[in-house]
Amino acid sequence: MTHAPEHAPKMARLSLSDRLEPWLPILLVPAIVVFGFVLIDSPGSWLTLTVSGLAMGMMIFVIASGMTLVFGLMDVINFGHGAFVSFGAFVGVSVLVVLGGMTGASSLALNLLALGMAMLAAMAVTGAMGFAFERVIVRPVYGSHLKQILVTMGGLIVAEQLIHVIWGGEEIFIGRPEMLKGSITLFGATLEKYRLIAVGLGLILFLAMRAVLRGTKLGLIVRAGVENPEMVMAMGYQIRRVFVMVFVAGSALAGLGGVMWGLYQEVITAQMGMEIMILVFIVVIIGGLGSVEGCFIGALMVGLLQNYTAFLEPKLALISNIALMVAILMWRPQGMIPVIKAK
Repeated sequence: MTHAPEHAPKMARLSLSDRLEPWLPILLVPAIVVFGFVLIDSPGSWLTLTVSGLAMGMMIFVIASGMTLVFGLMDVINFGHGAFVSFGAFVGVSVLVVLGGMTGASSLALNLLALGMAMLAAMAVTGAMGFAFERVIVRPVYGSHLKQILVTMGGLIVAEQLIHVIWGGEEIFIGRPEMLKGSITLFGATLEKYRLIAVGLGLILFLAMRAVLRGTKLGLIVRAGVENPEMVMAMGYQIRRVFVMVFVAGSALAGLGGVMWGLYQEVITAQMGMEIMILVFIVVIIGGLGSVEGCFIGALMVGLLQNYTAFLEPKLALISNIALMVAILMWRPQGMIPVIKAK
């Protein structure tokens, strides 16, 4: 008879709870979906709210993903991130107005082409703004969180005033491209076409970001820089250039998110970036600084919870996500999927 060696793999000795521990954050999203299904009487209403929550979460993820990398890699608290959201929305809408012939056509291909051009324009402008913002405002205050909060908040206020100068101070109501208006009916649920597009686009962006971070040399440098920037510099890589690239990319993503959010709300204002930053900060914190996967899961949780709560008990909708953040931080103080920096 043979006996198992004493040095059997440790995984075999782990309890079931220990094995499930790494998967728990991922399981939270389907748990919220199931919980919503149980509480909402109508399956059609539940499906409508679920798609709406996923769309909202995807858009928040697009905005928050760049910010979590800036937090994790550069250790920068950037309140000016909201300025890129607002600027992106106004630039994107301006492009859509110019391309009115394409957005008004009864052709999904032309509508999507116009939307893509508006998003690329918003990303180009906000990416350039991010480059200037990093050099002029952020770079002098590296290492000082208090100064970062003060100067980036000042940058946000200045950007909002520039929007007032360029586009005026009034809120602007906008219409979606012709083929993205209205809704479809599926299993008794009314699903807005634009929200379905937002879900698909957000998922594509998440998979693309994950592929870059996990499967390319640049992504390896970024992830290594999040965990141990000193080691990356010791290996001869210009971590400062990586910082700038990440900041520009994060700013461009904020601009893209601004276009998506503006079309979602069908109204844009100079203050819209500041208003959504509360949800963005919640997502970044509960996801774990520097973690794209954690940011993605956190954004979906925030979107779903807010939609379900607003339907079941509207008065609690405003505090539901604060309660979620408190619960997550009591469970995992560093966020759901933290990226731990080496000391």
